[in-house]
Amino acid sequence: MAQPDHALAPLELAGWKAALSWIGAILTSLIFLVSGLWKITDAPSAAVRMTQALIPEGLSLPAAVAFGIAETFAAVLVLVPRYRRWGAWMAGLMLVAFLVYFGVNYNTLRGEECNCFPWVRRAVGPAFFIGDLIMLGLAALAGMWTKPSQGKRGAILILAAVSVFALVSYGVAATRHRGVKAPATITVDGKPYSLEEGKVLVYFFDPECLHCLDAAKRMAGYNWGETRVVVAPVQQARFAADFLRDSGLRAAITSDAAILRQVFPFVSVPAAVALENGREVRQLTQFEGEQPATTLRSIGFVH
Repeated sequence: MAQPDHALAPLELAGWKAALSWIGAILTSLIFLVSGLWKITDAPSAAVRMTQALIPEGLSLPAAVAFGIAETFAAVLVLVPRYRRWGAWMAGLMLVAFLVYFGVNYNTLRGEECNCFPWVRRAVGPAFFIGDLIMLGLAALAGMWTKPSQGKRGAILILAAVSVFALVSYGVAATRHRGVKAPATITVDGKPYSLEEGKVLVYFFDPECLHCLDAAKRMAGYNWGETRVVVAPVQQARFAADFLRDSGLRAAITSDAAILRQVFPFVSVPAAVALENGREVRQLTQFEGEQPATTLRSIGFVH
């Protein structure tokens, strides 16, 4: 009678391990798929989050696309039993890298919102690390009892497909807002101000944001030619005039920042939108180094 029980024990244990592996794989894949697809389909917004996490602004966009590809690739691999161990290793290594990076920069980033998910707010703090450790545990659970992965050709084809999807999505995201029509008029100094004629740069800022002030100081030295500049304070509007005085930027101040932001959404300030004859030409989210001067010159807004 003991022999049948003894024979069944390994099978029961194997089924228990398989169930846990699938749970870990599904949850890990869901987490990384959401994060990766967001970065791929909205790389400009993800790049802003990268900049907030102290990634150099010039590298933020390539980093967003690269991380999006890596996370989506890992999410697909971990769902396929044949590639699950590779996917679990990839997910685990990325999570360890994130933990080390945020640990090293903890004092600088503490309290800052820094998140890989578009709908969830996560500030850097103890809970942030606990969440990543839980995700690391799920990745370990997914790959712990799986067989060694094999079939490099198939994995390479998956990577190629994800990369092509990422590049196409980036192209769509980069151009989807082009041509969006701005409100015909906005309010400036209590009077209607037309946006339908000529070139207008609308600069969104927070008067208490030092990054916004630094960018405005540099823009004050540009040769704007016939381009009009309108600044839109997203908060603390009463300090907008002081902001212009301190920066030296010659611009009109609008009280319709909320209306404009609904039409031209962005993640955080500073941000700007270049309009020509009432329609969007380019959205600007990079304000360090040679930016936004390089982009503004390329579209003929500064000389």
